[in-house]
Amino acid sequence: MSVAIRVTEAIYKEAKKTALAEYRSIPNQIEFWAMIGKCALDNPELPTEFIKDLLLSKRQAKSLAEPFKFEGDSG
Repeated sequence: MSVAIRVTEAIYKEAKKTALAEYRSIPNQIEFWAMIGKCALDNPELPTEFIKDLLLSKRQAKSLAEPFKFEGDSG
């Protein structure tokens, strides 16, 4: 379900530029920003760049994931 909302022209223009660069639709770009903002408010101790990277990684195909290896792992 989608709902129409009003945003300022300035936010719309910024979302349009960023959406084009990041291959998202304008509504998806605004939604992504909203998710980052909500997560940042819920977790003030986390840097926003970390939150952004975490949200992007959750959308990444599992087949592209690389296992993390700790120092000293023999496997």
